Amino acid sequence: MKIIITGSLGNVAKPLAQQLIAEGHDITVISSNESKKSEIESLGAKAAIGSITDLDFLVKSFENADAAFLMTPPNIGGVNIVENTINAGKNYAEAISKTGVKRVVMLSSIGVESPVETGPIKGLHHIEKLYNNLENTSVTFLRAGYFYINFFNDIPLIQNAGIIGANYPENASIPLVHPVDIAKAAAEELIKNSEGKNVRYIVSDVRTASDLAKVFGTAIGKPELPWIEFKDEDSLNGMLQAGLPKEMAELYAEMGRGVRTGIVQKDFIEHGSVMTGDIKLEEFAKEFAYKFNS
Repeated sequence: MKIIITGSLGNVAKPLAQQLIAEGHDITVISSNESKKSEIESLGAKAAIGSITDLDFLVKSFENADAAFLMTPPNIGGVNIVENTINAGKNYAEAISKTGVKRVVMLSSIGVESPVETGPIKGLHHIEKLYNNLENTSVTFLRAGYFYINFFNDIPLIQNAGIIGANYPENASIPLVHPVDIAKAAAEELIKNSEGKNVRYIVSDVRTASDLAKVFGTAIGKPELPWIEFKDEDSLNGMLQAGLPKEMAELYAEMGRGVRTGIVQKDFIEHGSVMTGDIKLEEFAKEFAYKFNS
């Protein structure tokens, strides 16, 4: 199959490209970064270098493709993030319509059914609606848990203050996922002979925040590492001090609030809390410890 992969050589797109190339498919990777061209080609894929905000570029890239893996960057532009995310989704949808691509797998998220209190996930809520209206194209919405690798952002807090935390309590239950598990699920879905619009959850583990502290702490030789629940304001200020752009920090603080109230986990729980990923928290903790000590 001729398959388009968006997301450059990111945490999901690279292992996805590698798996599909190994299976013998004709892969084109879209990247906005010219310097990625040689690395993409060295994997055995074609490189399409351009911006996903450029509809003409997308149409040209999608022509004659059998399937496409569509993801929007988590932080487009630093300001108007949700709006920019939705606009990227609109461009993808229009390019799919113009080129007649028959199969789409979209990287979505748990919590996507709510248009409020989910932070950056709100953009994906609107994009799912756009893709639901695509005619003659089958779509799988791959609703992923919270990325394990986001906890790398907590390493400075652990190193400097000896704590880990967020604006949700230690008994909050969090669906988690490894990017490699997402890539495996996406590869399966892209080559499926599927009809209509379907939802698939991809979650590797479901654990409480106190488990996160215990497992990460044990892995880095700090078994007593405490989980601290921050006030919303303190959580926001901590992210700002860590250098996160204001709008992104506000969205993450809102998402933390959504975890605290259960809005983010709600649709995953209502659909049966199915875990299909392989990589459990204890296994990821080895990666966390390596990052912590490097």
